[in-house]
This record gives sequence, structure tokens and C-alpha cells, in this order.
Amino acid sequence: MELEKVMTNNQIDDFFNFQKKWKFISYGIIPFLLLIKTSLIASVLYIGTFFYSKTKVTFKQLFNAVVKAEFVFLGVGVLKIVWFYFFQTSYTLEDLQYFYPLSALNIVGYQGLEAWFIYPLQTLNLFELAYWLLLAYFIGKLAFTEKDKGKPMDLGFKIVASSYGSALLLWVVVVMFFTLNYS
Repeated sequence: MELEKVMTNNQIDDFFNFQKKWKFISYGIIPFLLLIKTSLIASVLYIGTFFYSKTKVTFKQLFNAVVKAEFVFLGVGVLKIVWFYFFQTSYTLEDLQYFYPLSALNIVGYQGLEAWFIYPLQTLNLFELAYWLLLAYFIGKLAFTEKDKGKPMDLGFKIVASSYGSALLLWVVVVMFFTLNYS
């Protein structure tokens, strides 16, 4: 839909001027949201280590591990820029919005797909898998003792799957619910 068909030129100008005026707020909100996200993930993992680890793991150690693992998601932005700059030079805003590199949504495609299926298919991707594996590696190193059976990665993956995996599943279901109700 073209903006000119819905709004007058003055309304469009007012919209863009308002957006320019308050743009600096978004620069402050993004780090704040990332801090909240990493804190919540570290909290969920802290609960998982409480139940599965015989070693005392601090919140600070888990927060550090989560921050390190979050760098995996920088690859999403880089691949998205490379894809639209070199490979798909003609695209719409929907193409940009729904494109998530190496995700199940790219295999299925978003055209003709119910809106509430889009987020789970975007979440099911290789970057998320790499994130889980990195978290499992870092947490396994923190939580494993010589008395534990198996390998550190096994224990780490058990903690990540039971705590972060459950929280991620709940989050995806909540997003699907709201998408279903508001679309």
C-alpha cells in the first residue's frame, strides 16, 4: 500500500518530522531492550543451573555467557544486508520484514502463510541452533564438575534445553497467540 493513497502530503511530512524529532530515543531504547533480554535469559538459565548443576554458578557468570552467545545474532544482520545488497536487489518492505537468513520461513516462504505461523518459522533457524550450542558450551564449562556423569556440553545442553528452551517455547506461543488475536 502506498502512503500517498492513505495520507495527505502534510500528514506525511508531519509523520517524518515527528520521526526525526524523536529518533534519538530509539538509540537509547535498543541497548535497554537488549539488557532486559539478556537479563531475562540469564535469569532463566540461573534457574536451570540451580536445578541441574552441583556447582554454584553466579548470575554474573551466566550473564557474561549470554552476552557472548548473543554475538551469534549479529550474523543475521550481516547476512540480511549482504542478501539484499547483492542477491535480491529488488525487494518490498514485506520482503525485508519477513526475511530471516537460514530460517524455516525461507524454505516455506511467507506468501500465502497465516500470519501467526511467521514468527515460529523465523525463530526456527540455524542461528538459534548456534546460540543454543554456544550457551550449552559456556554453561557446561561453568556448571560441570568431575563428579558429573557425561561431558560438560551434555550438562550444558540439558540446562539450556530445560530452562531457555522452555522459556523460548512459551515466548513463541505467546507471540503466536497475540498475532492470531490481532491479525
